[in-house]
Amino acid sequence: MSHTMESIMKLGNGFMASRVFLTGAELDLYTLLAPKPLSIDEILEKKKADRRGMTTLLDALSAQGLLVKNDGKYQTEPSVAPFLTSDSPDSILAMALHMCTIWKTWSKLTDVVMEKPPAQMKEQGALAGDHIKSFIGAMHNAALKTAPEVVAAVNSDSAHHLIDVGGGSGSYTIAFLNARPNMKATLFDLPEVIEMARERLQSAGLISRVTLKAGDFYKDELPGGNDLVLLSAIIHQNGPAQNEALFRKIYRCLDACGRIIVRDHVMSEDRTQPPEGAMFAVNMLVGTPDGGTYTFDEIKEGLSVAGFTRIRLIRTKGMFSLVEGFKP
Repeated sequence: MSHTMESIMKLGNGFMASRVFLTGAELDLYTLLAPKPLSIDEILEKKKADRRGMTTLLDALSAQGLLVKNDGKYQTEPSVAPFLTSDSPDSILAMALHMCTIWKTWSKLTDVVMEKPPAQMKEQGALAGDHIKSFIGAMHNAALKTAPEVVAAVNSDSAHHLIDVGGGSGSYTIAFLNARPNMKATLFDLPEVIEMARERLQSAGLISRVTLKAGDFYKDELPGGNDLVLLSAIIHQNGPAQNEALFRKIYRCLDACGRIIVRDHVMSEDRTQPPEGAMFAVNMLVGTPDGGTYTFDEIKEGLSVAGFTRIRLIRTKGMFSLVEGFKP
């Protein structure tokens, strides 16, 4: 890879456009300005902000093409509105708000590299206080298009009972149940997340086929009677010892001949590919005490120690890569 002065500086100042966009999301300006153009005075009536600050921000958002400015009035650009307004079914606003949380943890990268420990996820990160709702919403955004692809790759025709460990608001549970009319499921997650899942499963008309179980998989045993376990986007937040302990719990909750599916980044042996996986490892560095991204051999080793056999990589696609293992 060859660089120029311009390409290097682009790396250095790329955060500026990102910060402007994210502040617009934090202030929910895209929702406010979607219905009709508003003047700065009308905006300040609804958003009690500093005039100079708000005007400067609105002009920068217009320069980015996220807003349109005509005759001194601002409106959300029409192609942007479906994705960044809070009431749109296609909204990714929750993901943008999750990026605001990540912004704060990434700002401490230099300190963390110099051996100052990162904040715990439950204290200042994605699972802290008001952040958890946007985090779960962001995970739902990420799963909307990919969950059916994952279900197809798993080939779960013979499975009767799924347990979705750390299943969030139920995006993957819903995808499995829609694809397999005879399947039932247990969704296991933190109490506050379970209530979000209940709402989404009710809306999907699937609540009668799902057992919602509140708990903490770091502390609690998992309910048994399962022939398929989905561990989706969990192992990256853990260190190897935590993953091994979790794999052992999953082994215990599976019936004989049951199967585990691990969805996550699967890295090359030198850990530089895929590039988004290497960047995600940085996200775990600044956001968790021991998390990171793992190679297939590392995932296989943890599963093998827990007792799983016939372990193989069944899909390679960034964060949506899949590793499969069986309980004898």
